[in-house]
Amino acid sequence: MTRSVIVVPYDPAWKLNFRVEAGHIARALGGNVLSIHHIGSTAIPGMHAKPIIDILLLVEDINRLDEQSPAMEGLGYEVMGEYGIKGRRYFRKEDASGTRTHHVHSFQIDSPEFERHLAFRDYMIAHPEEAQQYSLLKQKLALDHTKDIEAYMDGKDLFIKEHEARATAWRSSKANK
Repeated sequence: MTRSVIVVPYDPAWKLNFRVEAGHIARALGGNVLSIHHIGSTAIPGMHAKPIIDILLLVEDINRLDEQSPAMEGLGYEVMGEYGIKGRRYFRKEDASGTRTHHVHSFQIDSPEFERHLAFRDYMIAHPEEAQQYSLLKQKLALDHTKDIEAYMDGKDLFIKEHEARATAWRSSKANK
């Protein structure tokens, strides 16, 4: 599927958009929700990003979340299953014009994937010079691959993997202090 790649300057409204959507999700899923976090580039102040809010959802029971899929559909989400990451439940949402607006990455409490996502976000916020490098890379890739989301994603892969390793070590060193 061909999707246009649009990367825009940071928008402070993304925080409010996240908070509003997190409230809807928390009400729809009730007690299974343990925490909801804003992740991805829209969560990093000053970062250029695709204007899609990424949400990290920690749940008590992933099987119960499967049973709650109709509640997510009621909020306008498409249910995507694991979608390439073992143990994840992924949901995506589009507005009335068909423009993607939200991604929800859901994990059960014992998943290491949850911590990986938070570590990368927190590392980028704490290291603005590296966040700026990432922002510039995203802008260049968006210009080079305006109609090829796969090439855009592939172009970010090495940067993300290198910085996820740094972020995980950084987070671990902070936890051990």
